[in-house]
Amino acid sequence: MDAPILAQVALSYSPVIDRKRQVLATRLSVFPIVPGQWLPVAELLSTLGRVWPADGPQVALSVRSESVLAELLSVQPSPNLLIEVPKFMACDPVHREAILTLAANGNALLLSGRPDHPLPKDMLGCFRYSIIDIADERRLDGSPPPPGVRRSIGFWQDGVHSLAEMESAFRRGATAVVGWPMPDLPTAAPPPPAAPALRAGLRSSAPARKPAESGRSELGVIVELINLVDDEAPLGDLEGTLKRDPTLAYKLMRYINSPLFGLTMEINSFSHAVMLLGYQRLKRWLALLLVTAGNDPDQRPLMYAAVRRGLLMEQLALEMGTEDLRSEMFICGVFSLLDRMMGKPFPELLKVIPVPDSVGMALTGRGGPCSHALALAGSTEGGVGHDIRHHAEAAMIDMRSVNRALLHALGGALQLS
Repeated sequence: MDAPILAQVALSYSPVIDRKRQVLATRLSVFPIVPGQWLPVAELLSTLGRVWPADGPQVALSVRSESVLAELLSVQPSPNLLIEVPKFMACDPVHREAILTLAANGNALLLSGRPDHPLPKDMLGCFRYSIIDIADERRLDGSPPPPGVRRSIGFWQDGVHSLAEMESAFRRGATAVVGWPMPDLPTAAPPPPAAPALRAGLRSSAPARKPAESGRSELGVIVELINLVDDEAPLGDLEGTLKRDPTLAYKLMRYINSPLFGLTMEINSFSHAVMLLGYQRLKRWLALLLVTAGNDPDQRPLMYAAVRRGLLMEQLALEMGTEDLRSEMFICGVFSLLDRMMGKPFPELLKVIPVPDSVGMALTGRGGPCSHALALAGSTEGGVGHDIRHHAEAAMIDMRSVNRALLHALGGALQLS
């Protein structure tokens, strides 16, 4: 995946989340590095098709260039590609025929922004949903819409950053939200007694617990396994801990046997996995399990982001020529939202969950070799082109490499799921 167009754009992505807190699509934003520059649309579609093939998941394409988008409207993309059309283009008679033709061919279109005046019925019917930024939302206070104003098509609420904003958007009738609805960052406080989810991870001689029955106890088993792997404990100790949670054992084997891992043979036992992978490679998959455990639907956007951050940072390590940091970068990305997931600040979490020094430094804001890549990974999560390029320069990596790493990570996450 090394198309020339990857050097001409900056890419960012966000999840599109429905009422059940499931990710129903990915929104991919495309920012031309040189404003007004012609871009090969066919090459763009071909490149994206390697990650999102025609029979694959949906991707909403938001192209931040009128000329490029105008050309995109003149072709027929694959049916799983949803195209955002900004309001000023939807209202422009120049693009009318292209929009009508795409809709007639069955392509899904999204109307981005609220038009200054109502669209004709035939044009409005071309759009599956409208996308309304939360900054432009006129109903935030719960008041009724102005007289004569009503929404004729369903809408996605854009720019959602908190759980409260997500809940409010759905109460207003949003079909989905676009953004990263996350809990607030925890604040440091006097250390309370260790929570059950973490206490199990402490190195102690406490007797074995009963099999885990919830997401929270599952977290404890994973933390305990991470500590055992970090100590290079005997295989029998690891197997004994894992057997306390058969569901967790199944998840681990499913991850290890996923296409993303690239093994040529099927792993059918935990001991086989340890023998083949070694403790350090096993630790990365335990890290992945830690952030995808639990049953709270509101945690799903966090899980979605954490998995992709880990995969992206791993790819960035390869692109930056620091393959020796590959495992550490992966763990750094996966753990980078753990404070929000567990409601505890990193200094407290890292007393229980062992991580390499470079990871701990990045997670606590003390710099280190992973810090610039972590900031870059965060900027691709709905960020704008200027910010992504700024962080890429700080990490000393070119945009082609950043985009290549991002698409590899997004494709890998789809394989994993």
